[in-house]
Amino acid sequence: MNTLESIPLHQERALIRVDFNVPLDDKGNVTDATRIAAALPTIQYIISKGGSCVLMSHLGRPKGFDQKFSLKQILPSLQEQLGQSIQFCPDVVGEKAEAQAAALKPGEVLLIENLRFHEEETKGDKAFAAGLAKLGTVYVNDAFGTAHRAHASTTIVAQFFPKKKCFGHLLAGEIEAIDKVMSSGEKPVLAILGGAKVSSKITIIENILPKVDHLIIGGGMAFTFIKAQGGKIGKSICEDDKMPLALSILEQAKEHGVQIHLPVDVRAGQSFANDTQQQVFPINEIPDDWEGMDAGPDSEVKFDAVVKQCKTILWNGPLGVFEFSNFANGTRALGDSVVAQTKRGAFSLVGGGDSVAAVKQFKLENAVSYVSTGGGAMLESLEGKTLPGIAAILA
Repeated sequence: MNTLESIPLHQERALIRVDFNVPLDDKGNVTDATRIAAALPTIQYIISKGGSCVLMSHLGRPKGFDQKFSLKQILPSLQEQLGQSIQFCPDVVGEKAEAQAAALKPGEVLLIENLRFHEEETKGDKAFAAGLAKLGTVYVNDAFGTAHRAHASTTIVAQFFPKKKCFGHLLAGEIEAIDKVMSSGEKPVLAILGGAKVSSKITIIENILPKVDHLIIGGGMAFTFIKAQGGKIGKSICEDDKMPLALSILEQAKEHGVQIHLPVDVRAGQSFANDTQQQVFPINEIPDDWEGMDAGPDSEVKFDAVVKQCKTILWNGPLGVFEFSNFANGTRALGDSVVAQTKRGAFSLVGGGDSVAAVKQFKLENAVSYVSTGGGAMLESLEGKTLPGIAAILA
């Protein structure tokens, strides 16, 4: 793999695509610096080898210049995290940006303005990418969250560095973590897929079935499988048109020798609210006016037993409406099971927006092996797609 260790960095100016698409409050303060912290190992490594850094990122989805999406706002947080002062350039291409980049001394860091103030970025414009390429002598892609986009800064710019391009530590770690689940991980391999809809996970399920030994299906998508098998699910969420597909997935799993595990009971509510009346029912016997909102206590025990058998674990999607504290038990219990198995030596990868939010909410993010930073990119990797940002470095 083309990693930072594979190219000389002394006296080089690294043009690094980072993912600083971080949440800001009304005053422009960073409210969650996770993505900034995730980029530090790459920046620090390049500095330690005698190189300088030009950082480029997008923030939000602005239409042209918009002060509230200016990356200048994240400078205080970035400087605090890195522990040194950082230069800023309001331009991203052109003479001013080129001059400021060229003047960098080893150990210095420059952040350029939001790439998406220019529509050429998302269009993957080659001339714009050529302008960005003039800012560095080495190209480093460390933005997994945008690796599935063929944008100028994530994919096209790599063409201008045929012999001097590589993955940063974060992106290399993401690739390695997904590879462990998809091909090189110790067996038995378990995938846990939750969330509301089967339709959003079809391609993932079909791609991972030949690679896993166990598959836990939870969250709202479980009801489509239960109803397809003749169960009564009350007013729980269900994609009726996907019921034949659910039955087909169960058949495919049998052919691959994969054991599918569905919840056996649910915590149900009478309305979609945290303080609604709650009752536990078998998942296939939910009364008409009740809605399944979380995996039940028997399901927690069943899933814990499955997790305990496995050496490699992928978790994508919650088991219920964990945002409601009264319906968070199933997801929290599963998180505890995964953490306990990780302590016993299993490799655990958590990815996808909601599962990442859940492990953070339950303060488990440091107790699993790897938490992915890229939602869409992670899903496309699991679907078996080659991400353009990764392909561009390997080309």
